[in-house]
Amino acid sequence: MVISMGLEVKGIIPAVATPMNESEEVDEEGIRILINYLIDSGVHGIFVCGSQGESYALTGEEKKRIIEIAVDEVNGRVPVYAGTGMTTTKATIKLSMFAEDAGADAVTVVTPYFIKPSQDELYMHYRRVAESINIPVLIYNNPGRTGVNLESETVRRLAEIENIVGIKDSSGDLTLTAQYIMETPSEFAVLSGRDSLILATLLYGGKGAVAATANVAPKIAVGIYENFIRGNIEKAKELQFKLLSLRLAFNLGTFPVVVKEALKILGKPSGPTRSPVSALSKEAKTKLKLIIEELKMTSQQL
Repeated sequence: MVISMGLEVKGIIPAVATPMNESEEVDEEGIRILINYLIDSGVHGIFVCGSQGESYALTGEEKKRIIEIAVDEVNGRVPVYAGTGMTTTKATIKLSMFAEDAGADAVTVVTPYFIKPSQDELYMHYRRVAESINIPVLIYNNPGRTGVNLESETVRRLAEIENIVGIKDSSGDLTLTAQYIMETPSEFAVLSGRDSLILATLLYGGKGAVAATANVAPKIAVGIYENFIRGNIEKAKELQFKLLSLRLAFNLGTFPVVVKEALKILGKPSGPTRSPVSALSKEAKTKLKLIIEELKMTSQQL
């Protein structure tokens, strides 16, 4: 068991999609319904205002409201991780302080985007954020989206800061993930951010995953983790391959529309993705429906 500042960072933590109405306004009731669906499916935490949650498209006030809703609706049942990464350190600190005051259990801070800070600048960015709050901080590496990569030496240095307790690695580079695990203390939680690598990350010694696909197939994602913990590696691998079909389907449209379209197919709160991202083509929807039907059959057996 890994306890960091009273928070056990582990398991499957969905990167929760942000339901919207047809006018592309945040659907507050939809967020509550989706959170309960995920918790009822056995997830180990809730992460709002991440990439899958369209954080890049949300205003500061919308992010604050979503964090408040998540804390209220979760009501202590699982940890709430609030995405607070902004382009500047000052803005990140401000939103992180709000998240702490709102009752979030931890903040998850993506690297600055658009700009390309050096590794020393990234170190100071995260250090200043961590020093500004008293709750745990998870670093978030997503070079494919931000154009910025956190090197393992930088993460090793950051892991020495008391309330920096882990990292979500969405690089898709398993060698880098392994370096993070190898070069940081055992209590530092390395989480997979690439849903195709959940089991691989666990096998290397990671603690779980922050998974976009867990919006759609939470029981399957949880099943990978729970079977791994029980030592049933073959079953975990079987479920990982099932989930892979959905992760590969991300190529059917512009991120992050596929998960929102999949939620619609399941009859869960979703709505459109904020423009300019548009709905899937008719052909892509047909392909996605076939994948969802197979996932539903697997989930019913769990």
